[in-house]
Amino acid sequence: MAALKYAGLEDTDSEEELPPGWEERTTKDGWVYYANHLEEKTQWEHPKSGKRKRVAGDLPYGWEQETDENGQVYFVDHINKRTTYLDPRLAFTVEDNPVKPTTRQKYDGNSTAMEILQGRDLSGKVVIITGANSGIGFETAKSLALHGACVILACRSLARGNDAVQRILGEWHKAKVEAMTLDLASLQSVQHFAQAFKSKNLPLHILICNAAVFGVPWSLTEDGLESTFQVNHLGHFYLVQLLEDVLRQSSPARVVVVSSESHRFTEIKDSSGKLDFSLLSPPKKEYWAMLAYNRSKLCNILFSNELNRRLSPHGVTSNSVHPGNMIYSSIHRNWWVYTLLFTLARPFTKSM
Repeated sequence: MAALKYAGLEDTDSEEELPPGWEERTTKDGWVYYANHLEEKTQWEHPKSGKRKRVAGDLPYGWEQETDENGQVYFVDHINKRTTYLDPRLAFTVEDNPVKPTTRQKYDGNSTAMEILQGRDLSGKVVIITGANSGIGFETAKSLALHGACVILACRSLARGNDAVQRILGEWHKAKVEAMTLDLASLQSVQHFAQAFKSKNLPLHILICNAAVFGVPWSLTEDGLESTFQVNHLGHFYLVQLLEDVLRQSSPARVVVVSSESHRFTEIKDSSGKLDFSLLSPPKKEYWAMLAYNRSKLCNILFSNELNRRLSPHGVTSNSVHPGNMIYSSIHRNWWVYTLLFTLARPFTKSM
């Protein structure tokens, strides 16, 4: 009882009745959370029962869900012409107390991005995703935006980026999404992007380095570097360096680098076991597209690991991820042989 009194829970009789200073709220996708105004914190579990809940059914006739300038969900009763932050469906909640699975049991090859984000309110979070107009980048941007995050789609083509923005807005007209130009094959473009983002005076909570090229013929960028190496690794490396101060100021923050299991099928050492940096940006006669891709993905992982070592003490974590084998996206478009392989594998791999 002393513990209950200290927690402020002894004044209520019913297990479902909230203690003084607590308020019940809902997220955009219908999950219930609890705000403690005395300690200015929120939590998913009921402060007395420890249960998680979600609302059941649609809003009553004449009601509409809106979001204020702070990202807080509120409700409009058009019939009685009033607004409230109290979800009218809270009288019809259902418990969400399944047996807690392990991470391996909870998520598998059939899990979707929306399922993994279910119940999470990302309002107030600012996210940058490179290459977000198509493929994995677009699905990531859409999923985060539909859960309340402010998402910036950093794309080489502003027109395609704006088209992706419209597709997301078509699913939720109040999504906070914006396209900005970023060409990773130009270090000057990377610099301009970073400057333009900083001019917005926004925090940066998540930076997802997703953009990549695969199977492209040998070519040099305007900076004189082999294009696969620069687009897949060096451009992102430079972008993180330019935005590091914003990430640290926004902590807790994170960097996510999309790599690949194919990093295992390469090496960046010479015959004596020493690092051979000439392998990273090879001349045309020594270039093989698949090997160049694998090396860039190895660089992604090495970079992410070192970045995490340096920045995690400052509240910024970094992780590299493998998105899945031969997911059917536009990354294979540069050579018909790769397109054929991806097409044949499509029925057996995860979809976008």
